[in-house]
Amino acid sequence: MPGLAANPILPLDHLALRGDDHDDALVLREGVLSWKDLRERVSRLAAWLVREVPQTGARIATWAAKGELTCLMPLAAARAGLVHVPVNPLLKHAQVAHILADSGAALLIGTAARLNTLEAVDVPEGCRLLAEDEALAAAARLDGELGPSEADPHELAAILYTSGSTGRPKGVMLSHANMGLGAESVAAYLGLARDDRTLAVLPLAFDYGQNQLFSTWHAGGCVVPLDYLVPRDLMKAVEKHRITTLAAVPPLWVQVCELDWPAETAARLRRLTNSGGALTVDLVRRLRATFPQARLFAMYGLTEAFRSTFLDPDLIDSHPTSMGTAIPHAEILVVDDRGEVTADGEEGELVHCGPLVGQGYWQDEQRTAERYRPAPAASRYGGTAVWSGDRVRREAGGLLYFLGRRDAMIKSAGNRISPQEIEEAALATGLVAEAVALGLPDVRLGQAVHLVVRAAPSATDPAAELPRKLMQELPNFMQPKAIHWREAMPVGPNGKLDRAGLAAELAAEFAA
Repeated sequence: MPGLAANPILPLDHLALRGDDHDDALVLREGVLSWKDLRERVSRLAAWLVREVPQTGARIATWAAKGELTCLMPLAAARAGLVHVPVNPLLKHAQVAHILADSGAALLIGTAARLNTLEAVDVPEGCRLLAEDEALAAAARLDGELGPSEADPHELAAILYTSGSTGRPKGVMLSHANMGLGAESVAAYLGLARDDRTLAVLPLAFDYGQNQLFSTWHAGGCVVPLDYLVPRDLMKAVEKHRITTLAAVPPLWVQVCELDWPAETAARLRRLTNSGGALTVDLVRRLRATFPQARLFAMYGLTEAFRSTFLDPDLIDSHPTSMGTAIPHAEILVVDDRGEVTADGEEGELVHCGPLVGQGYWQDEQRTAERYRPAPAASRYGGTAVWSGDRVRREAGGLLYFLGRRDAMIKSAGNRISPQEIEEAALATGLVAEAVALGLPDVRLGQAVHLVVRAAPSATDPAAELPRKLMQELPNFMQPKAIHWREAMPVGPNGKLDRAGLAAELAAEFAA
């Protein structure tokens, strides 16, 4: 197959074998794990998992802050022949209940405080709950380890739940090969090495966040996970831990550039990587001024195919708004409505082909068939491709430019948010009769959630009660920045609520 590595594709857990025994591999609050420590703990955790969940292919969910459990479980579950389902620690009981039921998880390991928020109806039959400290202690006591996996690299290794424009989060199925080749690809084009130290500030439940671990470990480097409270925590960590690599999303970069960075601290960073939203020309200039020695990588990705493009840092000043070109192991085509590759300068749909393409949506044949379709005839890979729905343009020289999204998904602070999920939560309160969630441009967030609602006739004081109810049911990143009350909601020609009209109305209101 074109573009594949010359070396054999290995199971994901083989990433634990990459570094030198005495080098740092993982910096935790409790202490530093060497590569030898990392290998031993992955082996013990995998052996414990086999004892606890002996059924090959069973789903194991984790719901905890960054730490030993969330960092090691992707490799340990893969070694044990299980499928890891990482749950965003910011989610609340309703979203977690959906993920547990949809994935059919046999075990949820999480922070005790988080597990205590779940009600009996949130936990499906057959799913056991276990506190992370108990799980780690039991694995540490285990007399025995589990050696490297010999699994077929194309077997399912993880299900990552991501929100679409409609409905609840859907699970993207990823194989050992999908994630392993993704790690190899990113490590290669970033130029990661064994002396690199990555500050992992992004959520590990997302593909961009997980790859902070995988690509660094593929290079034999060290990861420093951080759940920060304020942006200044990042600056302190860069200095304290001699960080060379930092990945973030545009809203965080805005905050990072507002800090007064000492020159010697800023100079520690060799590379900055961005995904989860486009960089603006102004933000590129601010980042380049703040970190003149660092290489700035602008990237574009899809959970359904991990990562699609990156821009050569040498071009970031002259082409700051470009998505760049295909990453290693990916083929990116721009296709018109007839399924043919467009000419330079013509708009089309971005189609991702090659071995990074995931295996579809877990137990959702309909949505899989909509997004995962046969590759265009021009593809050198053939097989199944991801048809992104995103409109792009390829200019002469091959550089790609993003034009817009075909769906209505809200992208706020790097999070993909389903409008329907917010609307359902609002309607479930009984306080509103109709609801429309929209994403409006926001300097700090990329897009901010705005909720337009019509009060239910029987509601008492809905304006005061609705924010409180939503705070109980939705994670912080889904909370509306503003709630707009209407006596009547506009309806379009098809009889549906006029989302486009509402969006235009609010955009004009905030532009005034």
